[in-house]
Amino acid sequence: MAVTIKEVAALAGVSPSTVSRTCKDHPSISRETKEKVRYAMAQLGYEPNLSSAAAASQASQLIGIILPPSIKDVYENAFYLETIRGISQFCNGREYISTLVTGQDDKEILRAIQILVKDERFGGFILLYSRVNDPIIDYLYENGILYVLIGKAKQFANQTIYIDNDNLLAGQEATEYLYSLGHRKIAYVGSEYSLLFSAERKAGYQMALAKHDLPFVPEYCIEVEQTSLDCVEQFGALLERPERPTAIVASDDILATALNRICVKQGFSVPEDLSIVSFNNSLFARISLPQLTSVDVNSLQLGIEAASQLINHIENPNLLATKIIVPHSLIVRGSCRKLSEGEN
Repeated sequence: MAVTIKEVAALAGVSPSTVSRTCKDHPSISRETKEKVRYAMAQLGYEPNLSSAAAASQASQLIGIILPPSIKDVYENAFYLETIRGISQFCNGREYISTLVTGQDDKEILRAIQILVKDERFGGFILLYSRVNDPIIDYLYENGILYVLIGKAKQFANQTIYIDNDNLLAGQEATEYLYSLGHRKIAYVGSEYSLLFSAERKAGYQMALAKHDLPFVPEYCIEVEQTSLDCVEQFGALLERPERPTAIVASDDILATALNRICVKQGFSVPEDLSIVSFNNSLFARISLPQLTSVDVNSLQLGIEAASQLINHIENPNLLATKIIVPHSLIVRGSCRKLSEGEN
């Protein structure tokens, strides 16, 4: 009786789909896993059907786009929508298929990933976020699955393909801009610091303060669990402080919009009473009143570069892990004003 692919998988300790992709020398499988599978094939005398493998390899490749776990808020963030547009635009030009992977928590996302990798057309994943101690990254890396990260790699950094902005520099420049307008009491509000982009922007903010001998006030820094408009209590308390800030760096346009709304509710005005610099230059920045001064992180280009690198590594599996920095720019609008002497 002929040896089956399931018997090879059982001996190698992998899934049948991993054996199938090893037979096609698929780049989504790590070299170590391929060697283990090939050793099991040799032991059992398994001979793959190369003609069917070749035919399958000619089908359109499938790319998974992984959103961060969220019940609701992440799907309202224009950054992700614009990045997905860039990925889809590039994939369409190269005749690759892209599909979204979403879930309320890590377990739900992992289940979706495990289903997707069984598809013979599967090529790899693009993660739209980077965070500390991510079980999704652990799973992909430990199973030798090809992925590209949008954001700086914290785990397995030397082996990870990632596309990012220089968020440290961007945070510093946003704070420096407010300093140049005469602001000395500058606060920072950001998404949870387990998300590396927010942690780095905060670090850049702190560097700018240190550069100009401004004290770091812990109470001036607010971390919110979700990037949403529902931050009334935390932001309200910041604005009610006796020594309230005259300016704020917000890690996302949505947070800046929430700040603007709370200012109006508490009788403050932007930029007369509070100047705001935000990030992403999204639709929120352009429709806010006043329009927000915002750091444009080039979300579309981040998506294009991520898709380009993933497809390049699918088609050229021996390439080294690439690290690409996409430039940012400050778009000045009406949410900041220059202070006169004695106002700070």
